[in-house]
Amino acid sequence: MKGRIDLNAFVALAATNHAKIYGLYPRKGTIGVGSDADIALWDPKRKVTIRHDLIHDGSDYTPYEGLEVTGWPVLTMVRGRVVVDDGVLVGAKGYGTYLQRTRPPTRPDSAQR
Repeated sequence: MKGRIDLNAFVALAATNHAKIYGLYPRKGTIGVGSDADIALWDPKRKVTIRHDLIHDGSDYTPYEGLEVTGWPVLTMVRGRVVVDDGVLVGAKGYGTYLQRTRPPTRPDSAQR
């Protein structure tokens, strides 16, 4: 929102780069023919104070508890199906699938020096 990065850089930082590092690209991290239809719709102006009950994960805490952020996902789709709608988990339990990586994660250039 402050204009420091454009939309393409945001998508790369939030999705594409991670998928590449973990060997899941192009199945993950891009929208295209043959890729999973995993999409998060983002409201860049929405202000949220992070609480663990907002995070749909398998952990019993979040280190971000109490952090106020601007920008929040409002709809999440996995393989073309809505699984979270405005913070409400609506996807069926067990709908996710494990993906075998094609290679181990790579390290950033700075860590290889």
